[in-house]
Amino acid sequence: MTDRLTYEELAALMKKGAGLSVDPREMENRSGTPFDEFGLDSLGLLGIVGVLENRHGQPLPADADRCKTPREFLDLVNNSLMTGA
Repeated sequence: MTDRLTYEELAALMKKGAGLSVDPREMENRSGTPFDEFGLDSLGLLGIVGVLENRHGQPLPADADRCKTPREFLDLVNNSLMTGA
């Protein structure tokens, strides 16, 4: 695992946390598509945020669980992890 969250890791977290099987390549190709079209609701995204916060030992921005698309979420998470904010 790298410090940057990838579509593969996000798909694995969606499967583990919400039981959703999403092809990471499809998610990357449709990265502007709302999470709900992949079957992920706000509670599922909140769970993923919690896993990532525990994994990296730092809080993510307060609005991380309000991201609407995979691209928005990955950009926010990766920018946060790179800056340590």
